[in-house]
Amino acid sequence: MVGQVGILLLKTGENDLDLTIAYENGAFIPGSETFQEDMELAAAEWRQVEAAVGRARLNLPYGTGARQAMDIFYPSGKPEGLVFFIHGGYWRRFDRKAWSHLAAGATARGWAVAMPSYTLTPEVTIPDITHEMVTALGVAAGMVAGPVAVTGHSAGGHLAARLICGGVDVPDNVAKRIVSCVPISGLFDLRPLIQTEMNKDLRLGMADAKAESPIFHTPMAAPRITIWVGAEERPVFLDQSRWLAAAWPDAVLRMAPGRHHFDVIDALGDPDSPLIADILGGA
Repeated sequence: MVGQVGILLLKTGENDLDLTIAYENGAFIPGSETFQEDMELAAAEWRQVEAAVGRARLNLPYGTGARQAMDIFYPSGKPEGLVFFIHGGYWRRFDRKAWSHLAAGATARGWAVAMPSYTLTPEVTIPDITHEMVTALGVAAGMVAGPVAVTGHSAGGHLAARLICGGVDVPDNVAKRIVSCVPISGLFDLRPLIQTEMNKDLRLGMADAKAESPIFHTPMAAPRITIWVGAEERPVFLDQSRWLAAAWPDAVLRMAPGRHHFDVIDALGDPDSPLIADILGGA
């Protein structure tokens, strides 16, 4: 049924619907023109403080590529576990350094937070980025003991969901430690993106779009899966989250009241937020 919905959307797009506009966020959110600058400033200030007090390990390589590096932020004491957060940007923009301050909620609850960058399209493809995140997760998990929670925003939400799909080759010793997966405002059926302007960079064909769509994969049995999306997001993002919830019936779908695509992640910085509770499983 989920696949049929996606196919109908594609057919509609061929005739009536401009999917480039449908998947555009910034033009429909007041203040979005300063979003990146504001995020980077807040992240840099927080990162500087955490590094100064010895709670941050920065620029840790997980591969040989220029963008294959991560930052890990630590709590005051021994970590209870690891949160692995993947940034968004439609696989084409941003890096880990715009999001550092959002580690504050989990670190305040005693968890370490790893934030990787990844090589962007069109230099690589989305399957390549998925492989990079598998590698990064393995490296991060080797540096922090205990349970692992996987989360990410937008394109990072897609990648977080992919990491718990069968056949992605997350090492068994890491996979068995994953206790939760919380994709936030993610993209879970990539086929509609073929008909957007951004596909000049993504270079998705139908085979890769389907292979990289979590709705066509079975998730690992163990992790708790909670799908988050802002209730005020663009209709296609609400659809994407509903499609994953339909494809993964054991998942819980939460729509954050009053939140849009850019501020739904603010709750990551609040240790008492329901979003942090879902990521950490009430720990």
